[in-house]
Amino acid sequence: MNTGIFKLSLAGVIALALSACGGQQAQSSQTAAPASGAASAPVVAKAEIRFGTTAGDFGDMVKEQIQPMLEKKGYKVTLTEYTDYVTPNKALAESAIDINIFQHKPYLDTFKAEHKLDLAEVFQVPTAPLGLYAGKLAKLEDVKEGSSVSIPNDPSNLARALVMLDELGWIKLKDGIDPLKAAVSDIGDNIKKIKLVEMEAANLPRSRQDVDFAIVNGNYAMSSGMKLTETLFQEPSFAYVNWSAVRTADKDSAWVKDVADAYNSDEFKSYAKTKFAGYKYPAAWGEQAADSAVAEASAVAASSAK
Repeated sequence: MNTGIFKLSLAGVIALALSACGGQQAQSSQTAAPASGAASAPVVAKAEIRFGTTAGDFGDMVKEQIQPMLEKKGYKVTLTEYTDYVTPNKALAESAIDINIFQHKPYLDTFKAEHKLDLAEVFQVPTAPLGLYAGKLAKLEDVKEGSSVSIPNDPSNLARALVMLDELGWIKLKDGIDPLKAAVSDIGDNIKKIKLVEMEAANLPRSRQDVDFAIVNGNYAMSSGMKLTETLFQEPSFAYVNWSAVRTADKDSAWVKDVADAYNSDEFKSYAKTKFAGYKYPAAWGEQAADSAVAEASAVAASSAK
């Protein structure tokens, strides 16, 4: 694989994420900025915030921390947990929910372009990294020609899985391809003759009994009882830290700022770093967030090995 191109592409995504994160407009909880040139109008307070997440860690974050924090501000908070990566964005676009939390920016960008949805990312959230887990084979060195690997079938996460397999040396991607858009057709050399088994991400944990290895999204790994310390290999990139999404018209609303403030509060940071050690943390949490995540993952792994 052309590592220079890969690093450059990921650097672009990370830079975009950082600029989006830093570009959020500050507003108070009581007021919202009127459109440019428009006369000031009374702000109607939002009484209820309807969250949508995938089942597992993102839902737990809402129930255990964010909901109580927002209720103290006077909001009513409801949560719908989904079992797929399609419904949450459609539900948001159709106003069935107000905000969703489950996806990284490459996926959101692709999905809203394909479905012509007017959605926008707002802030990042702690995210369990994509990992390769044991299936019928227990160790990386057990891989052999013809080994089967289950991978997510949505384009952006499939690309991540292929990049991981390239980094492992099990396949080689063609030179010059965009790693964020890598497809099976971009495999230049299937070194280990890997049999790729594509499926819905939610089914990947259960697939381990039928394949030699499984590449599983972090949220589904955690919700199925798997542990980050069980991974045989994790993606090193921080380009896929997940974002919240709202309808673009709501992006600068006072209630959105209140939600963002809750997720970036010291109280939530302390909770997340304790309960979700080893996760990758938002860039807004500081320059040391990435190093902290790696260090904590290593500490947890060392503790589990005792």
